[in-house]
Formats: sequence, structure tokens, C-alpha cells
Amino acid sequence: MLVVDDHPAFRAGLVAILEAEPDMSVVAQAGDGEQAITACREHCPDVVLMDLRLPRLGGVEATMRITQEMPGLHVVALTTYDGDEDIHRALRAGARSYMLKDAGADELVAMIRAVQAGEAPLPGTIAARLVQRLQRPELSARERDVVQLLARGHSNKEIGSALAISEDTVKGHLKSVFTKFGVNDRTQAVLAALQHGIVHLD
Repeated sequence: MLVVDDHPAFRAGLVAILEAEPDMSVVAQAGDGEQAITACREHCPDVVLMDLRLPRLGGVEATMRITQEMPGLHVVALTTYDGDEDIHRALRAGARSYMLKDAGADELVAMIRAVQAGEAPLPGTIAARLVQRLQRPELSARERDVVQLLARGHSNKEIGSALAISEDTVKGHLKSVFTKFGVNDRTQAVLAALQHGIVHLD
């Protein structure tokens, strides 16, 4: 098993939990996405516990590259991100399952065993978020760009300049975003985007 997380203390805690199980062993650790890919090539683990928030190369991108190169390897996203868009992105990238870091040790171990057995289990709360994602109208690529800049505090004029579109076009995109999110103003749109995991301020 490979444990990927940029926080050494959390990583050490995970390793201790997993190594305590008679049928599990950690063959390597990694602190970023690039290291994770290298470790997978060198050690050929059967399961990778992958954080999504990583330096150099993010967890979603690393998952996509690992599963494309080594399709028999199972990735489990283990993260603090609980937005429905985060879950959707990770699973679309090839993750077999998705678990939040506040899950109990027993729940995590059971999840890993299920994944090793070829299953693709999802905790109930995660499955419910995915259902929400399916029910929510999807933003276009340009609408996502607008929301990203909106969340960073840019004005319509600044957004237009950054995306090389007119202010009227920006307003049109924002109107569409408001409708899709079911909100009435810019602040509510940013809050909705953060809640769904479409943007992150960290």
C-alpha cells in the first residue's frame, strides 16, 4: 500500500493504523503527486491512499495518471474535501472510492479491504453528495472560469479583462450561474461554489 499526504504527522498516523493490520503493509509513502507516481512505478502497490490537496501535482491529476498507466492499481481518495464536485472529479479520474479524513480507523480499514477485493464502495454520505451532483445543472467551462475569478474577489470588468470577454458577457455568465445554483447574488454564488467544491480558496 502507498500512503500519499503532504502532512508527515497525518501520514505517520495512517501508516501506524495500517501496519497494525495483519493483512496490510505500507510499501512506500509520498508527500506530493509527482512522488506518488514515482512510488507507484517503483513499488507497485495494490492500493494507494491519495489526498487530493497536494503540492506540485494535485491528487486528482496524480490519480488520473496513475490509473491510466497502471489500470490494475486501486486508488482511494482520502481527503478533507467534501464537495460533490471534488468527489465527482476524483471518481472520474479513476479513484475506486472516496473517504473523508475524519472517518474512523475501522471504517477506513474495511474500505481498503473492500477495494482490494475488487469492490468500489462509497460511504453513504459520499453517495448522497454524488446524487446531489447529478441533480445540479452543470456549469460550462467558461462559467467555471468566471466563478473562479469571482471567488477571488474580481469585479465584472476584471473578470472580462482576464478572460478576454466583454462585461456584458460576464454578466450573462453570472446570470446563468445564479440560475443553476438557485441564488440571487455574487456572494451566494461564491458560497455555493465553495460548498460544492467547484472552487477552493486555499
